[in-house]
Amino acid sequence: MPELVVTQLVNGRFAENCWLLGDAETHDAVLIDPGEEPARFLAAVHSGGWRVNAIWLTHAHIDHVLGVPEVRNATGAPVLLHPSDRPLYDGMPAQAQWMGFEAAKLPAPDGEMVPGDVLRVGGLRFTVRHTPGHSPGSVSFVGHGRIFGGDVLFRESIGRTDLPGGDFFTLMRSIHAEFLVLPDATIVHSGHGPDTTIGAERVDNPYLAGAIRA
Repeated sequence: MPELVVTQLVNGRFAENCWLLGDAETHDAVLIDPGEEPARFLAAVHSGGWRVNAIWLTHAHIDHVLGVPEVRNATGAPVLLHPSDRPLYDGMPAQAQWMGFEAAKLPAPDGEMVPGDVLRVGGLRFTVRHTPGHSPGSVSFVGHGRIFGGDVLFRESIGRTDLPGGDFFTLMRSIHAEFLVLPDATIVHSGHGPDTTIGAERVDNPYLAGAIRA
């Protein structure tokens, strides 16, 4: 049975969570959402002796993708993104301007993710779920008792929906259809803040309190 190693790398002005996932036996790894501090991500890769096979993007908001060029150049790992977030990804300079700073155009993604895709990290397997609402192409990765959900669900909160492409009712449908159907013990690794579980959010999240399993 492969052993999953999860490293949380909080970074940047938005305190974004970049996630380094690895198979302890093979030392294959992926980076999820490399944000503003690529040197820090690469240092974690090198110190752990990891071989980065891919860069998975839960969505294309600026705080989750600013480190893509450096990480891709350093590792040669392909960048995977859901096609519905391609306009956000390609519009990175405009996103940065809206936030009050500058950013260069990002390299084109190397591949697309669609719901049901099985992504491999050594002997580990994760399934892609389309979880829009925070952005049109938001995806989450489910496997090994965990869900890496980007900015869909947080501890006692949910993703914001006031950014371009966001929609509150779409987000709530995603949470109910793709998150709350998981076992209560499932660990939720979010794009910001601490970990939680599906069971805790079912009880304590003010947006979900009292929600029952579908």
